This record gives sequence, C-alpha cells and structure tokens, in this order.
Amino acid sequence: MAGRFQPRAPRPTRTTVRGGDTRVPVARPSGPLTGRTRTWTPTAPLDLGLVVGPLRRGPADPTFRVTNGAVWRATRTPQGPATLRITARSTAVEAEAWGQGAEWLLDRLPGLLGDADDPAAFAPRHRLVADVRRRRPGLRLLRTGLVMESLIPSILEQKVTTDEAYRAWRILVRTYGEQAPGPDGMPDLYVMPEPQQWRMIPSWEWHRAGVDNKRAQTILRAVRVAPRLEEATAMDPEQARKRLELVPGIGPWTSAETVQRSHGAPDEVTVGDLHLPGIIGYALAGERDADDARMLELLEPYRGQRHRAARYILLTGRTPPRRTPKMPKTDMGKL
Repeated sequence: MAGRFQPRAPRPTRTTVRGGDTRVPVARPSGPLTGRTRTWTPTAPLDLGLVVGPLRRGPADPTFRVTNGAVWRATRTPQGPATLRITARSTAVEAEAWGQGAEWLLDRLPGLLGDADDPAAFAPRHRLVADVRRRRPGLRLLRTGLVMESLIPSILEQKVTTDEAYRAWRILVRTYGEQAPGPDGMPDLYVMPEPQQWRMIPSWEWHRAGVDNKRAQTILRAVRVAPRLEEATAMDPEQARKRLELVPGIGPWTSAETVQRSHGAPDEVTVGDLHLPGIIGYALAGERDADDARMLELLEPYRGQRHRAARYILLTGRTPPRRTPKMPKTDMGKL
C-alpha cells in the first residue's frame, strides 16, 4: 500500500448534548487526527459517483457527502470509527482517511471501488442494456466488507417511502452516532451508532424518527447479534443472505440490499421491491405490471449478473408511466 502520514490541524474536541433527557452525549471518537493517504490506480474505467452512490442514503445523509468533487464517507470499521475522503484524478484515485479505522479503510480501498469486480463477465442481451453499458463504462460493483452499516438503513427502508427512511436514518445517526474524525473544515459527518448504542434508543425516539415498532424491533434483534452478522462478510453472498435471514424481520429484500453493498454481489437481485419489477418489465418487454416472477424471468438470461443488469437498466431512465399514486407516507399516530 502506498501511504504516508500527513499531519492536519486537529478539529476542536467537543461534546454536545442533543436536547432532552433521553439523548446521549455525542463525543468525537478518540484516535489520531493525522490523515493517512493512499494513491491507487484502477485497472479499468471507474466512475466514482456510480460506484459509491449506493452507500448514500439521501442528499442529507450524515455519513456521506460530496464536496468539490471529493466523496466523504464516515463509517464504523472493526478497528473503530473512521472518515474516508476519495478524489478521482485523471488516471488515479487519491484517498485520505482519519480515525481509528483509517488504515482498515485504506487497505480495502480497491475493493470498495470495485477492483475485485469483473465487468467483463457481463454480456448484454438487450440493445437498451448494451447501449447504457457503452455509455457508462465506469460502473463497478463496490464491496464495503461491512454488514451492519448497510443492513440497518435497509431495514429502515422496509415498506416505507425513501423520504421517510432517509429522514429516520438522518435523525437516528445524528442523535445517537458520533462526530466523525477528521481535519478542520471537513463536512459535518457522523459515524453511525455502535450496536450497544442502538439498543439504548428509547421507544419514543424510534417513534419520533418515524420508525414503527416492527422495524425498530428488527434492528434491535440484529444489533444483538452484530458480531455474528459481520462474520457474513467472509461468506459467499448466498450463504451471507441465509445468515442475515435467520434474524426475524430480515427477508429476501433486506438481505439482497445488504449483500449488494457488503459483498459486491453481481447476481443478488432485489425481490419484493415496489418499483423494480415494473421498471425492468417496462424496459425489457414494454410491460408496466410485471411482478417479481416476471422480473426474474426477464433477467434469467443474465443469471450470475442479474444485479448488474438491474443497475444498467435503472441507468437507462426508462420507467413505466405512473398510473397509481405514490406509496402513502406512514401515519405514525395510527400505529
């Protein structure tokens, strides 16, 4: 790994209490605030936004920012909290990381950016897909090597609108997470709560964030066995999904959404989604009312690469005309 220490002016340590007796102090993580750097040269075209975009949970995600062409990501690694800044240059990627997990993140930078992915294994079967693949050659499937950071927001996204899920993630992370380590002047980022902290969130705070009891209880069951779930990163995607689905409340939709990010799984297509079958049915067959079975039938020629095929299809922008209202927002007062 090419890397060297470069000192940065430390940000002032601060502890804040976010109003109310049920909120906990938010302290910046301990650890060195010097940035460790790495430069890595991809072996194939790389579109940084396309690759890391699936990690962003809405435009105000407190763990993810894009500023002046640089991607900032705050996360919780096995070594502790860390912040990663990635900038794509003409032929190379420059990265800098801070915090206890800085070295862990930089060691895995190529995997995060799809170095282990094999786009050449994909063979387009439809003209539409072939065209978008030609126009967007930099799509690669990321691999974070982390389960919980993708599992928890995926649980929050179960059966609600994306706006509701993003709001819940934003509130819970900013309230119960930690200020991300890094240099003075960096974006205001937060590291998601550790498992024990998720377990300490009172029921009324889940309600305040718009999270119903079913999703809250699923998250609580998951964080109780977080070490066992993180072990799934060493498994193949199919076995990893089986491990995740042992937790009540985690089904095929949630496990697929998780391993797509944690494992860079090219074949783990999402089933049970409200919109995806209709989009794929319309793009590939002109059908507006495709269900999961029909979606899988249409994607069968891409077996082994069905998730990648779905990513390309979503990039076409072809969606069926809307005939029904959007999913209604959840009224927490009626739960």
